[in-house]
Amino acid sequence: MTRVAGLPLATVGALRCPDSYRWAEQTLRAEQSLTETAGVLSDLLHDLVNDNDDDLVRRQLLRLRRQVFNNRLPAHPSAAVTLVAGLNPDTAERLTRWLAARRRLDELRAEGGRIVGAEVAGTTARLRQLAAEDRLRRGVLLASPSLDAQLDAFIDGGADRPDKKERRTIRSVLSYLYRTACKPSPFSTFTAVGVGRLTQAADAGHHVRVADDWPSQPRVNVVVLGRLAETVLADPRRRADLPVQAASGWRNDEDRVRFVRRWVTTGDDNAAVTFDASSDRLYFLQRTGVLERMLRMMAHTPGVTFGKLTEWLGATERATPDECDRYLAALLHLGMLQFPCLQTDVHTRDPLRGFQAALRGIARPWADELADGLAAPITYVDRYALAGHAERRQLLGQLRTSLHELQTNLGDQDATLPRTLLYEDVRAGTDELTLDRQAWHGLLADSLRSVERILPAFDVTLPQRITFTGYFLARYGHGGRCDDLLKLVHDFHEDFFDQYLTFNGRPKAFEDGEYVPEVNWLRLPGITALDDARRELLVRMRDIWATSGQAEEVRLDEPTVAAVAAHLAPVTTRFGPQSHFLQVQDRPGDPVAVLNQSYGGLYFPFSRFTHCFDAPHDAPETDGLAHQLLRQSAQTAPAGAVLAEITGGAVVTNLNLHGRLTRYQIVCPGETSSVPAEDQLHLDDLYLEHDVTEARLVLRSHRLAREIIPVYLGYLVPLALPEIPRTLLLLSPSSLAPVNLWGGVPDGEPRDGVRYRPRVRHRNLVLSRRSWTVDGKDLPRLSPTDTDEDWFLAWQRWRRTHALPARTFATVTATAGDGRSRSGKPQYVDFASYLSLYALNGLLQDPQARVVFREMLPDEDALHTRSNRGAHVAELAVETLRAPSTLPAAPRQDPQP
Repeated sequence: MTRVAGLPLATVGALRCPDSYRWAEQTLRAEQSLTETAGVLSDLLHDLVNDNDDDLVRRQLLRLRRQVFNNRLPAHPSAAVTLVAGLNPDTAERLTRWLAARRRLDELRAEGGRIVGAEVAGTTARLRQLAAEDRLRRGVLLASPSLDAQLDAFIDGGADRPDKKERRTIRSVLSYLYRTACKPSPFSTFTAVGVGRLTQAADAGHHVRVADDWPSQPRVNVVVLGRLAETVLADPRRRADLPVQAASGWRNDEDRVRFVRRWVTTGDDNAAVTFDASSDRLYFLQRTGVLERMLRMMAHTPGVTFGKLTEWLGATERATPDECDRYLAALLHLGMLQFPCLQTDVHTRDPLRGFQAALRGIARPWADELADGLAAPITYVDRYALAGHAERRQLLGQLRTSLHELQTNLGDQDATLPRTLLYEDVRAGTDELTLDRQAWHGLLADSLRSVERILPAFDVTLPQRITFTGYFLARYGHGGRCDDLLKLVHDFHEDFFDQYLTFNGRPKAFEDGEYVPEVNWLRLPGITALDDARRELLVRMRDIWATSGQAEEVRLDEPTVAAVAAHLAPVTTRFGPQSHFLQVQDRPGDPVAVLNQSYGGLYFPFSRFTHCFDAPHDAPETDGLAHQLLRQSAQTAPAGAVLAEITGGAVVTNLNLHGRLTRYQIVCPGETSSVPAEDQLHLDDLYLEHDVTEARLVLRSHRLAREIIPVYLGYLVPLALPEIPRTLLLLSPSSLAPVNLWGGVPDGEPRDGVRYRPRVRHRNLVLSRRSWTVDGKDLPRLSPTDTDEDWFLAWQRWRRTHALPARTFATVTATAGDGRSRSGKPQYVDFASYLSLYALNGLLQDPQARVVFREMLPDEDALHTRSNRGAHVAELAVETLRAPSTLPAAPRQDPQP
């Protein structure tokens, strides 16, 4: 899958100040030349001082020498030349040339005000024009409605010197413009996605061609549906009409009823991105005759409404309505009773229409009325895809109004809606992209195969998986078996894991330059192997730094990778689909790919975007991406195993919506599923055993008599999932491996506060870009007393001194009020653009902030993705898989791209 920035990179090139940049380079060269000349001239004047016995002349020569050394013009240049000429004509000639060069420097500096001033005004005017770019406006409309409301006035503005308010707008516009042209991060029209296929027919090298027409796929924020469901459930009259069921997975446990209590923590509606967090915990209720009779009745009467249940309870137990209400309200609060019909399923293709259909299924007048009321929001969402910016703004307003009216009509006068009502994904054209298989295989396959051997050293989840295995063995022994997974999960957290996470919640990987071992309370050899691998890498990176730390590029050589991989062999998984996010530097003769991030797990690059490649609603038989991946998953699993999805329960964020990509689904207690019953795997059907031969834990199904490999296909980090699915993921191939090769390697001696790291490359992969780390106080800051030209020149002097490229990304990390460090997102910095530096200046409010500049790689001259508009920054997401036939005992074979 290719992620393509919405605007060509050349778009932001229009904001450069080429004349100002040339002026600064000329001025800096003149300064450097004067400094070199002044050094020689100062020595000559020193000799004249020593050779002269006249005190007056000596004082005059000393004053002149200080002026030359400090790069200051004498008050009377001609008198100074005459003085020196009487002593040494050759030195006088040198002084004359230095004076001419010094006057030229003053002339250059005087020109700077005019040149920089004119280009700042010109680039500000161009920024106003670029702010009208359709793909920028559409993305800003969803990302920052407040900024969108200001853009019309900004675009129409004409002030050469913006006021304070407009300067803030300039920084915001630049931030989003850079996001649209320089960073392939999918969000609305800022970045589009396209699915590609490796073919033998193409002959385009590493080039990728994308279309100009980008279809839109908007969907309502599922948090909105959760708010509507809460309002319905809060009304006793409507709640009585809803089908109710006992929490799935409950069972009798001696004198108690055991079930999983699940609750939801409401997110912040004022945040740009928000979701409701779900939690779960094993819970027990005392077994009573009332509860047992009610659970039997519900089991024999599926789909019973809450009202019928209340009537049955009153009649059977001879209870008053008030007593029934209190009893059932307590069960609702604990989660023993649930209303699944209004929950959004993870595989819902259109959440809004799915919610409407669920209401129709209730078959009550109020539900039909609410379903009718959703017709208008559905229309607004449908129209949004093809609408222009002005109409989109109007549609969003109508959508908010109509949804709020539905809430108030349901009786919630204090109802709120999330700030973001709509999410939009965009496809880069309607056709499948084609890539030259031979070219891409030659670039990536061997390099990825090699690097994957050491990725477990960086996996932040691997210690938890090893620890879970150790806990199981301590409890059940080698070859042991557990049939009660729910109790295992509960005891694991109660007895061990919660304390483990608390102790290890914010670990320091390195302290005083030394590696800090992982917490290993159970003395597990797998943790020791991981520690040894990390130490091995640290020692070898220190050697690399000691021998070539100031180079532009260093190599992670084959012996280093092999040595680290050897330590990791005992903890390497038998089944490891791996996703890599890469950018290609398409330079002639030596193309390289930059590894941005790696994740373990199935279909991670694709799952969130499957709806962009589905068939239209009126043609479901068309073979979309989700169907292709579903078929492929059956072939992906190792022999004797099946893949089964873990969803984490009801959807609380659009990031978790995706097509059905595996046949089977693990249904945890308290969850419901939309897949056919024969494809549901409930926790009671699963057991866990230790395979002594393969030295690993194996999850199996009684019914299928096969191994079950859990996979998570959502985009939330596993730590955000409820306890049970999060623990089951410790049995999955999921991993997160942020590559940090310089951790623990001592910094070199800083130069004017700047600490440098070279680029690190292994085969055709760049694993770490060049970087420069500096505190905010050591960077040029724009003060009220600075002129624009002096400040711009100071930045060029700083960049030249430390040999930064003309374009970088800067990440600013500041300390918040709670003492924790907060890192912002990387900001594109073009040193040839005054406005770009001005935007960076706005991020440097804290003088103690740490700023890391990283080279832009690929740069604008080596982009491989193009449209008719020009060359785009793009990121390629690929998935590799070790062939199942090699697992588990045979040696590792090549990953298949």
